[in-house]
Amino acid sequence: MNDSMATLPWLVIRQDDNGNRYRVGRYATRAEAQRIADSLDGRGHKQLYWVERVGQSGTADRDQNDLR
Repeated sequence: MNDSMATLPWLVIRQDDNGNRYRVGRYATRAEAQRIADSLDGRGHKQLYWVERVGQSGTADRDQNDLR
């Protein structure tokens, strides 16, 4: 684990209509990440946004090059 993972362990992930997933950003707290996800989700687009902790799921565990 590098320093950025230790200090910014929360990810906001977006999934588009075609199932492609993208990392939107990294955040220090879950609350901060959730505020961003809620703000983006409230725009009314069809994309799906959620919060994950680094290492929590297969998405966050993958090499970050897999997330565009």
